[in-house]
Amino acid sequence: MPDSLLAPERLWTRAEVLDHPTPAPAAPGVYAWYFTAPPPRVPVDRCNTAHGAVLLYVGISPKRPPANGGRPSRQSLRTRLRYHYRGNAYGSTLRLTLGVLLADELGIGLRRVGSTGSRLTFSDGEAVLSEWMAEHARVCWVQDPQPWLLETRLIEGIDLPLNLDQNTHGGFHARLSAARARQRELARSMPALPR
Repeated sequence: MPDSLLAPERLWTRAEVLDHPTPAPAAPGVYAWYFTAPPPRVPVDRCNTAHGAVLLYVGISPKRPPANGGRPSRQSLRTRLRYHYRGNAYGSTLRLTLGVLLADELGIGLRRVGSTGSRLTFSDGEAVLSEWMAEHARVCWVQDPQPWLLETRLIEGIDLPLNLDQNTHGGFHARLSAARARQRELARSMPALPR
């Protein structure tokens, strides 16, 4: 396991990642999300810690190339980290998970948005979630030309309660999946909001 993720020299804030120039490289790699205040009810007793924060989630950019020979993603650490910090729940599973876990605390809820109502986001609550992430979410990364291989090793080797993919062995998987399903069901029962 790379020390740059499990014992990082530093963790980067939202302001630093979104700054120009950004420290996040336009390269493939694995990123690790640490939190100074974990969302409620997330089990953290077996999680890795660094700089007073707890590691709860890892991700990659780009994703594994399609097996059917389709066009690979052109995402990089830079584009993905910026999206997690300022995007929405439709395009970020991390934001979706955080918003679901923090819905009551932040007063936000998942909603259908747009003319077709097929996208689920926290609508105006995305800005509230971004503020929470600015205060509590920190990130570090390591460049890797095949990040999906390292991601699998990390998920298999350490406790990452906010990761769902490849993590059915995690003790929080069932509760997190159920919470996300409840939020989706509730959102689909309400009228769609304009974009």
